[in-house]
Amino acid sequence: MVETTEQRFGTADVLRMFPTFVWKAVLRPAVFRPINAAIVRALDQLGGPRTDLERGDTWQSDQNLHQRDDFRALVVAINDAAGQVLDHLMIAHEGFEITACWANIHAPGAMHQAHSHPNNFLSGVYYVNIFEGANTISFHDPRVQTGIIRPPVTELTTENTDQVNVTVTDGMLVLFPGWLQHSVEANRSDRMRISVSFNVMFSDFTKFMSKPLWSSGQGSHKHTQ
Repeated sequence: MVETTEQRFGTADVLRMFPTFVWKAVLRPAVFRPINAAIVRALDQLGGPRTDLERGDTWQSDQNLHQRDDFRALVVAINDAAGQVLDHLMIAHEGFEITACWANIHAPGAMHQAHSHPNNFLSGVYYVNIFEGANTISFHDPRVQTGIIRPPVTELTTENTDQVNVTVTDGMLVLFPGWLQHSVEANRSDRMRISVSFNVMFSDFTKFMSKPLWSSGQGSHKHTQ
């Protein structure tokens, strides 16, 4: 009698190792609506072209928006989210801070090529004005060696794809490792897409966290054969 797969194995498990996490959270409408209104007013003051940007163009503000009073409520939300991420990862630290925060306006047809944010532990995006056809962010598989052999698949899943598109909405925060490559597809709507990007890094990293992760007793010797 020929054994079936079920009869051949006693147990079988998939071990998910070294995962790459992306966190997303949506603020309550009562919270994000005044935040978004304050951001739009600030962009008008900063000369953000919310109506007259040429098709395919992108405008970015300076990187110090987190220092402005009108971004204070957003900064509180970012810090809360980043703290939850670090707690989830069970990371011990002596504090963290936003190192940069800037606004993006994408005209219809505008896109952002794949990139990462060096020298930061976390990066993220907060969404202000998002529309159908301009409501995704794409994350790319950091394991470049997986592209060496690319057999066809019968169906795309999170286990076999090299790109994951996350749908976003107004008032959503998305946080991810600063090293993770991400991109924004072309704005297929007929309206301006507005978002705020930011980076987060540990405070006093060199003082508390950059020492070697191994220790050795004074005068100790190691011998390996």
